[in-house]
Amino acid sequence: MRTLAYEKEKQAGQWIKEFVDSAIDGYQNIKETPVFREPSPGSLEKLETMEIPAEGRPAREVLDEMVHDVYAPGTSVQHPRCFSCIPSPVSVYSWMGDILTNAYDRHAGCWMNAQGAALVERRLIQWMCGLAGYPKTAGGLFVSGGSMANLTALTAARDRCLTKENRARAVAYVSSQTHSSVAKGLRIIGFYPEQIRAIPTDRLFRMDVLALQKTIEEDLKNGLLPFAVIATAGTTNTGSIDPFYEISRICREYHMWMHVDGAFGASLLLSEKGRSRLSGIELSDSISWDAHKWLRQTYGCSMVLVRDVSALTAAFSAHPEYLKDADDGSVGDNFWDLGPELTRPARALKLWLTLQMIGTKSMEEMIDHGCEMAEFTESLLRRSSRWEIISPAQQGIINFRWVPGQFPSSQWDLLNQQLSQAVNKTGYVQILTTELDGKKVLRMCILNPETDESDLTNTVRLLNETAEQLSRQTILDRCASS
Repeated sequence: MRTLAYEKEKQAGQWIKEFVDSAIDGYQNIKETPVFREPSPGSLEKLETMEIPAEGRPAREVLDEMVHDVYAPGTSVQHPRCFSCIPSPVSVYSWMGDILTNAYDRHAGCWMNAQGAALVERRLIQWMCGLAGYPKTAGGLFVSGGSMANLTALTAARDRCLTKENRARAVAYVSSQTHSSVAKGLRIIGFYPEQIRAIPTDRLFRMDVLALQKTIEEDLKNGLLPFAVIATAGTTNTGSIDPFYEISRICREYHMWMHVDGAFGASLLLSEKGRSRLSGIELSDSISWDAHKWLRQTYGCSMVLVRDVSALTAAFSAHPEYLKDADDGSVGDNFWDLGPELTRPARALKLWLTLQMIGTKSMEEMIDHGCEMAEFTESLLRRSSRWEIISPAQQGIINFRWVPGQFPSSQWDLLNQQLSQAVNKTGYVQILTTELDGKKVLRMCILNPETDESDLTNTVRLLNETAEQLSRQTILDRCASS
């Protein structure tokens, strides 16, 4: 029995070696492949009706099936012309780190189970706290994503700023562009929707500080208790960065917790050019930061940083009897005392491996390149009156829309939706829509270091040509129906 199992494991191992070579080679000609790949005919139906076998199937058969039918279809975030979402392409070293981490399968909740992994995580957290300008009292941990990072930080804020008696009067403040995970996290930790205020934004989609202060004062007059402001470093829609200095002043004035959702934009701390855009982030009480957004990591690699790490231990520390042998306190806090997870993977190791292999300079160049390419795209669009810039290039993101003067403005939302669908069908690019100021707009996230000016020039040309075709077809359809 063991012999058969060993033979299948050897086959799987050989397949993995071949896959690694094939995947790395595939990166070299990725521009020649479509951004989005449809499932092969019948593959979804096959998966839907597939039974779980009593006896295992041949290794190569299953693994080939997984690649072709499960992993290959869909959007390739690795593609230099995938402009639909924020995550940057994954470094080979990151998924190699995943392989190593999963192969060793260390429980990274405490020092005893994985001393090396714990030391690496602590070192990275210290380094990132230093980049953010936090004092020596700071700390944090790696979590699964920005949603969990925001929830963890807000739990600490709740327990540090509120008592059981006054929690029902508490109010938190977000902007109209704050990520939905913040409101979701607040609800999870016990706050009702009416305890969350959405503050309007300015013309660059940053939180309106005057409106914030006015709302806080109104809530105080009504007997409520403002306790937290959630600012954003790099909003999902536009890449906007809220005015941290002004928000921190308000938070100090009213004794409130200031959290910065930096899931995307906190990575600017690695750029000499971009760091100044985050001025004032050092005054915050906590920060969320996703390495899988702009640091080339596979999904599930996020950090929560807190100015005073004791706020985390106060909120999450637990010491059941079955953990006593692993919790002697000789090396400081274990990670299970800093967040909601007890059992957790060693998420920090792939980022550590990536940074050790390529260095921070490469990360800085990638971040600066994304910002420059978005600005280049904006310059191309401004050459034609058919494009309206809704949000200028910010942190690698630009929002614009087609404004065909031959059609009434009431049709523009539909036409922009149709334009997005049409260019995506070509397979050359993927550009999706969002809504800003009640308008349907095209949004491009240009974060891939392999995206060059020719990719963007050709993309804008494709947009122009497709818009022209769509315009002609719309006129023909109108004539045919009249």
